[in-house]
Amino acid sequence: MNRKPACRCILCFMKMTAYLRDTGKNFLKCGVAGWCLEVIFTSVDSIMLRDWRLMGKTSLLMFPIYGMGALLAPIGRGVDRWLGADPSEPLGLTDRIVRHGMLYMVLIFIVEYTTGFWLRSRGICPWDYTGRHSNINGLIRLDFAPLWFGTGLLFERITSRGRM
Repeated sequence: MNRKPACRCILCFMKMTAYLRDTGKNFLKCGVAGWCLEVIFTSVDSIMLRDWRLMGKTSLLMFPIYGMGALLAPIGRGVDRWLGADPSEPLGLTDRIVRHGMLYMVLIFIVEYTTGFWLRSRGICPWDYTGRHSNINGLIRLDFAPLWFGTGLLFERITSRGRM
């Protein structure tokens, strides 16, 4: 009797279980990192108002939105494969930063816009950029592009230990 197909199924199941476990951990890492970044970023408003208590804020609703950052690195690797990158020859640092940073920035804008649109339709969107510079429908601000570029690379870094 040939046992190889059963062994393959078990290995496939074990790989899938490990992938889901790692993705769950990465979701938590990105959610917490996003919350922390948002509190730090929003506390800058206090400095502008000369309020030295440096009160930052966030919303519980932001945790799953930031948690989706766990998907950025796998998407980046998939795009690299799609573009024909040779896994045995990793991208140069500058090429990886530019390619992945731009990709992540665009993906974050898409997620920010779509989740904001959905949350706003329910009257619970925790942000509103209406009246702010370079906003689109009050849901995203294009001048945040460098922040999202860097945040995407940070999420890649904290979720890709040993893969970069």
